[in-house]
Amino acid sequence: MVSLRETFNKQLEKIRNETLLLGSMVEQAMIVAVDTLIAHDTRGAQITLENDLQINEKRFSIENAILITMATQQPMAHDLRLLASLLEIATELERMGDYAKGIGKVTKLLGDTDMELPADDLKEMCRIAVDMLHQGLIAFIEEDVDKARRIPVQDDEVDALYNKVYRFAVEQMMNDRNMIDRSNYLLWVAHNIERMADRVVNICERTVFTATGELMEIDTYDDEGDDSEIVIPE
Repeated sequence: MVSLRETFNKQLEKIRNETLLLGSMVEQAMIVAVDTLIAHDTRGAQITLENDLQINEKRFSIENAILITMATQQPMAHDLRLLASLLEIATELERMGDYAKGIGKVTKLLGDTDMELPADDLKEMCRIAVDMLHQGLIAFIEEDVDKARRIPVQDDEVDALYNKVYRFAVEQMMNDRNMIDRSNYLLWVAHNIERMADRVVNICERTVFTATGELMEIDTYDDEGDDSEIVIPE
């Protein structure tokens, strides 16, 4: 006869696996979004927009499974912290998917323009942010507090690259007033990648909370404190 604990563990394992799957979907979405932007691939950008629906559906499926598990298993202490953290992480991942979708919208807005882009900086920003997410989810699943505390340091690298892209965009605006709108689009792209890295820091904080019960903010030495979202026009 299967015990209640065994049933709970199976449900929990399934939720963990689905969360990792959602994470991989988001990682791929961001990589494709940046690649299609650099390639001025509007058709690929449309696919990115359509794939966001799958990310949303996966997020809601995970949330539903977590709420059912909370209601039927009545978890306590560590188990409750874990489920609460998974609930929040699903939301964080869905928002990261929105950032990829936003970049896809920018690609469509730019169309087949030959606008110069700081491709290397954007790719490196994307690479670091995606790697942070990948490592952050592993740290969460393994409840590796030391790793979770180390990962946010990489956010400083993303911020430094963001500043490079920002200066590139401002120089474009100053040299050619006709570039103002398109340069603003570029800033939106850089902002979205930078915010993805910020949200990975939130996941790391949830890892510490799950493992230790300590609610804390991990300092990344970023004193901007800007949690605003940039909305890409429809």
